[in-house]
Amino acid sequence: MQIMPPKKHASHSPSAQSGHAPRKRFGQNFLVDQGVIHHIVQAVNPQPQDVLVEIGPGLGALTDPLLARAGRLHVVEIDRDLIARLKQRYDPEKLTLHAGDALAFDFGALGERLRIVGNLPYNISTPLLFHLAGFAERIHDMHFMLQKEVVERMTAEPGGSAYGRLSVMLQYRFYLDWLFDVPPESFDPAPRVESAVVRLMPKPAAELCADMACLEKVVATAFSQRRKMLRNNLKTLFSTADLTALNLAPDSRPEQLPLAGFIALARRLAAKNDELP
Repeated sequence: MQIMPPKKHASHSPSAQSGHAPRKRFGQNFLVDQGVIHHIVQAVNPQPQDVLVEIGPGLGALTDPLLARAGRLHVVEIDRDLIARLKQRYDPEKLTLHAGDALAFDFGALGERLRIVGNLPYNISTPLLFHLAGFAERIHDMHFMLQKEVVERMTAEPGGSAYGRLSVMLQYRFYLDWLFDVPPESFDPAPRVESAVVRLMPKPAAELCADMACLEKVVATAFSQRRKMLRNNLKTLFSTADLTALNLAPDSRPEQLPLAGFIALARRLAAKNDELP
């Protein structure tokens, strides 16, 4: 589903009003455009029964409308100053605050069918996406604001430079839906890059036909030297005969291989491991 880009709404700087100086080390760019905020909340459509989790609530731009719709909310925040503000501002019966780094947080401890939302810090977005993928079985959906370049990589098709490890691993585990783009002026301070909102929904177990450890190994090995031919950069895992038997061109490059090809390689690697004495 493609959501129409939101209209711009003028707003005052929340960081200036609050006295909080955005911290570069935490990648803080606070969302201030009310039109964008409205469209994100509409896309999420939170319900009272949801186990809703916000990563990086910051100054509460999304927190307020999410809490108003859902009634209860978990938030994960690393900034001590913002944690203190959140404790003062919100009722602990409604907002459960988890102080710490989202990259190390056990999202699985929050329950089942999690609905995760966030304006993710761009400096940790890729490792955070991989971390969250490890909890896919407990997730219902995720809605994130990300650097547009990251969303391009997530949704890229084979054949282009944007297609890589992130594309394959996320497309294997999730349905991805690029919702709309967000300009830099929607934030305070304004980042130097375009942003985009994306939805991720875990695929059912019946569609996951590869061993995850084998898939991760194949994909990481293939894209470690993406300009090399498959027969060269995968030679520690497969022979040329293995590739040919799977109807994969040994002289093709990893960025040319579709998801189905990586799944076939992962299944072959699992079979080879089973054959070992």
